[in-house]
Amino acid sequence: MGPENQSSVSEFLLLGLPMRPGQQRGFFTLFLGMYLTTVLGNLLIILLIRLDSRLHTPMYFFLSHLAFSDISLSSVTVPKMLTNMQTRRQSIPYVGCIVQLYFFMIFGGLDNFLLAAMAYDRYVAICHPLRYTAIMREGLCVLLVAGCWILSCAHALLQTLLLVRLSFCADSTISHFFCELTALLKLSCSDISLNELVIFTEGGMLYLLPLCIVLSSYVRIGTIILRVPSTERLFKAFATCGSHLFVVSLYYRTVASVYLLSSSWDSKDIIASVMYAVVTPMLNPFIYSLRNRDIKQALEMCVNRLTSLSGKN
Repeated sequence: MGPENQSSVSEFLLLGLPMRPGQQRGFFTLFLGMYLTTVLGNLLIILLIRLDSRLHTPMYFFLSHLAFSDISLSSVTVPKMLTNMQTRRQSIPYVGCIVQLYFFMIFGGLDNFLLAAMAYDRYVAICHPLRYTAIMREGLCVLLVAGCWILSCAHALLQTLLLVRLSFCADSTISHFFCELTALLKLSCSDISLNELVIFTEGGMLYLLPLCIVLSSYVRIGTIILRVPSTERLFKAFATCGSHLFVVSLYYRTVASVYLLSSSWDSKDIIASVMYAVVTPMLNPFIYSLRNRDIKQALEMCVNRLTSLSGKN
């Protein structure tokens, strides 16, 4: 049988997570709980930032967009995975697969760029504290976030357009729980050398450039702190950058394990993808709330307001 072209491929088959049939109910409950925690936790972060005027600063402006991106990143993949577990139907339409891939790349890239913008914000706050307000003005913050969105959308659009021109073989089984780019390329019967070249050059550049910004920002911060070392200064820097640095290390570690350290998709790579697409967005609200005094104070104020309102009623 000859290969089928892309117009005849009406759907793909998602193999999902590597688990036994008897484990589906337990995994469904686990991932449903993780997804609800992700959505509610990040929505709480956005709500607190909007309600508390003390959080109307550049750092929390970027954080609110990161929280929205994390909700969206999980929402692109987890609901479909949960539906497949519940209905025991693993198919996804061709158009639905392409749409899922497009939005996954948008929000995955958006996380990457926002973390770089947040690193630059922390660099200015620590290395140029007297000029912080003048440098990180509202217009620049809006411009940085707009740039993050534009680059993410352009990257996702380019990769998607290069993918849809390919022909796919009769075997349309994706060894993953969502439509992932490299997993889809393995199903193609066409020449994918251009796709691989663009992924290596354009994709690599768009991920390495923000990483370089993050690393150079923290190297500069460390250099400034070590020039005049003091316990108070170290504590202040850790309080300012600790949460962001932890999120950055978690994000890039999972990305590296998925896209750089794997040669073929197996159960370990799928678990790494779960860490990247599901676990990391769930952990971010806890990292920023448990290690952040401003968020804790905003939460306490919100709870006190609700308590007083309920007492009056």
